[in-house]
Amino acid sequence: MVSEILSGAILGVDGYTVTVETDVTQGFPIFEIVGLPDAAVKESKERVRTAIKNAGLQFPVKRIVVNLAPADTKKAGPSFDLPIALGILVCMGAIPRVGGVFVTGELSLNGDIRPVNGVLPMVHSAFKNGLKKAVVPFQNAEEACLVAGMEVTGARSLQELIEHFTKRRIEPFAPSLRETFADDDAPVCDFADVKGQDGVKRALEIAAAGYHNVIMIGPPGSGKTMMAQRLPSVMPDLTFAESMEITKIYSISGLLDNKKALVTRRPFRAPHHTASYISLTGGGVNPMPGEISLAHNGVLFLDELPEFQKKALETLRQPLEEGRIVIARASGTQVYPSRFMLVAAMNPCPCGYNGTDRCRCTNGEIAGYINKISGPLLDRIDLQVEAPFVKYEHLHSGRQPESSGKIKKRVMAALEVQKRRYKDENIRFNSMLSSSMIEKYCALGKEEQAIIKSAYNRLGMSARAYHKILRVSRTIADLDGAEEITVKHLAEAIGYRGLDRKYWTV
Repeated sequence: MVSEILSGAILGVDGYTVTVETDVTQGFPIFEIVGLPDAAVKESKERVRTAIKNAGLQFPVKRIVVNLAPADTKKAGPSFDLPIALGILVCMGAIPRVGGVFVTGELSLNGDIRPVNGVLPMVHSAFKNGLKKAVVPFQNAEEACLVAGMEVTGARSLQELIEHFTKRRIEPFAPSLRETFADDDAPVCDFADVKGQDGVKRALEIAAAGYHNVIMIGPPGSGKTMMAQRLPSVMPDLTFAESMEITKIYSISGLLDNKKALVTRRPFRAPHHTASYISLTGGGVNPMPGEISLAHNGVLFLDELPEFQKKALETLRQPLEEGRIVIARASGTQVYPSRFMLVAAMNPCPCGYNGTDRCRCTNGEIAGYINKISGPLLDRIDLQVEAPFVKYEHLHSGRQPESSGKIKKRVMAALEVQKRRYKDENIRFNSMLSSSMIEKYCALGKEEQAIIKSAYNRLGMSARAYHKILRVSRTIADLDGAEEITVKHLAEAIGYRGLDRKYWTV
């Protein structure tokens, strides 16, 4: 007798349907799984055998063959335990045939059903393929319910699921999340804690309003890390669609909180500078998303930028341009989304005190340190800002710094302008403007053209740097509530492109 149970697997950040075919016939007792299973899938034989016995049933002493179709795609992980067990139970006659239902889950030896990674993209794929019902581990049920229109059954044990199909039906899981949601938790970090550094805070406000990349250069203790940590508090709230994109990535990576299935805050990822290029971009034997994908729709903060491996930094160049990372391996090519805001911080020299009498670094040491950041990578960063030492007067001025709430109001006003302007375009932020869109939305008057031409020739800009200045100018104008880009907006944007001439050799 042959049974078919519909399950799923992950390819990149998307799921695809896997048909678990089970054949139980008379013959020499054997339990074989085919269809390019990895070690974790092969080991499911013992988990399934023991779980069925501990559910009070006699495991068949027959020839059992399980095929995971399509057979030419590698299958990984323990998520096929439950569909394999149900397929055997159907062939035994212990439960009726299970049709039109998506099934996934890991089994423990006592028959409990354990949560698995990647439930959201797999259930979403099953729904797109016409399935309306899903059986998932109870801990994954909230996550699966994010797929509107899918009836989700959260099962705690194999015994409970057997009764569901034969005697007592488990009530569908009631979702608690809706498409309109709000994160009521107050931000932990607030710009009101930052004394001084008004110039840096202004640059971060522009970055948040237009989703621009930014680098801060300054001595130790000037507040670079402190300000970067507060950047998410002034960024726009996530839309439901953005939350779903992030939640899929976190689901695949096993980083979802079981108590909160939907990611409702913009990610803030701050990998240590010892991180390898694979941990940043993703990959491995069974490719998984890296830090740049975990920071999708959020912030990737790289502190002590020159201390990162040069190879790791150079891998950021393609994702910064395209908003995705393509990982090619012998087993296949996978694409992960990685549209993140890069926020980098670094010292001006190895000791950090370049330009003061405390610095003892030689010119060669300074050049070697600074030049770890390549020109092509620096060219992809929109805003370059210097974070000087904080003066004593700023620490004890008695003036209350501006809060994140006030800054966010200006950011949201600028984003509302962008939302109306780009309602017919496939973009949301000024940083996403293409070359043709720049000509349309960043038109300059004669005086502004003369200024940008002078700066272009004097600073030896690349075409990319020229376009980035226009995008930043557009954001500054939006923050100012101006319809047109003026000399003031353009001059400020050009001012954020000068540090490479100060610190980097040309």
